[in-house]
Amino acid sequence: MGNLSLIIALLVLMVIGYQLGMVRSRRVAAANRTLIMHSRPQHYGMMVALWSILPAFFVFLLWNWVSPGLINSMVAAQLPVDIAAQTDEATRVALRRIENLANNFGIVADAAPWELSSAEYMSALQKKSALLLTALMSAVVAFGLVMSIKKIAPPLRARHQIEFFMKVMLVICSTIAILTTIGIVLSMVGETLKFFSFVSPVDFFFGTTWNPRFSTVGVGEQGSFGLIPLLSGTLLVAIIALLVAIPLGLMVAIYLAEYAPARLRNTAKPIIEVLAGIPTIVYGFFALVTVGPFLRDLGGFIGLDIRATSALTAGVVMGMMIIPFISSLTDDILTQVPKTLRDGSLGLGATKSETIRRVVLPAALPGIVGAVLLAASRAIGETMIVVMAAGNSPALTANPFEAVSTVTVTIVNQLTGDNDFASPQSLVAFALGLTLFVITLLLNVVALVIVRKYREQYE
Repeated sequence: MGNLSLIIALLVLMVIGYQLGMVRSRRVAAANRTLIMHSRPQHYGMMVALWSILPAFFVFLLWNWVSPGLINSMVAAQLPVDIAAQTDEATRVALRRIENLANNFGIVADAAPWELSSAEYMSALQKKSALLLTALMSAVVAFGLVMSIKKIAPPLRARHQIEFFMKVMLVICSTIAILTTIGIVLSMVGETLKFFSFVSPVDFFFGTTWNPRFSTVGVGEQGSFGLIPLLSGTLLVAIIALLVAIPLGLMVAIYLAEYAPARLRNTAKPIIEVLAGIPTIVYGFFALVTVGPFLRDLGGFIGLDIRATSALTAGVVMGMMIIPFISSLTDDILTQVPKTLRDGSLGLGATKSETIRRVVLPAALPGIVGAVLLAASRAIGETMIVVMAAGNSPALTANPFEAVSTVTVTIVNQLTGDNDFASPQSLVAFALGLTLFVITLLLNVVALVIVRKYREQYE
């Protein structure tokens, strides 16, 4: 059986074990009416399922980790003497070709006779390995199923075992998330330090010219890697997006939370949230084909020179994209404000609009600020819309009608093409990524501090 078939079989056996455990616990409870079962039937069922599946799953992981190396070693021992006497790299290449042939990914007509025989030998070893793994996992599942079913008795603390397992899984998942974040940061820091061995941090963070190409003036001179034009373009597009999204998002949220009937709210809110699920490439195409030409024609009508691909085009479309982030979160925050505050304000003679402006919004302000900063983080990190609609011109300008470039777009540009990965032209992408990471991290920290400091606690 293949790995996918084994995993599916384990899931099926897990369901069977769960059912058998529940049936067994009920029978034990019926046979011992004088004793009370410690846990509920579903706890015993889950215990049987876990004890029958987890050991087999660990065997599956260990086998797939060890067996490829053993098979390659056995195949390498059968290679011709002249091939085995070559360098380790040549041997690895030969084994890779043999593995492709064994898995039907190689071209048989171009293979040497010894490669075909080695591929047949490897294929036979892989089949034997799969059979042994299937037999071993079957034995482990059967043993775990029988032993766990026999253990079911009134004093057995099945619920404690399940809770301990869930706690361990939560700790493992949290640890993986933390280690993943640390790994990403360390990888960016390492490559960024390599970049700063080519370019001074002062020139990078305070430079006003972005031209990451080798200079033609002299040999060994580098291009210009000034961050300021990219940072100004990123902030310009993000500010325009927030100017579009904040008023619309807040108005939508206030209407849905305070004025809209329940039926309209339950219909309109999911429709608005669909905007957050549209792929950003679709937004970019919409900006390039529809919004950009419209703004260009509108500017020509009123006497303004607006480029079709500009910071304004990218910002407007990006603002449309982040409206659900603000409206949905703000709506949830407004609905959490206690009704007693509204009733007290209305009882004192305030109108509904005055109640919203002077009572509801101030009470929900920390959450609203957090939602806005979260939307700002999303706008700063957006790529595809800016790639297609901003013009990709890394110029230092505050004119929203001109083409600009952002940090995310430049990362894409520097990691594509035929540049040497160890060159500053490629390594600068990691420095830009680390800078963007720090900016978004600071925004999230600010949002967290504001929410915690000014959060209102209601009973």
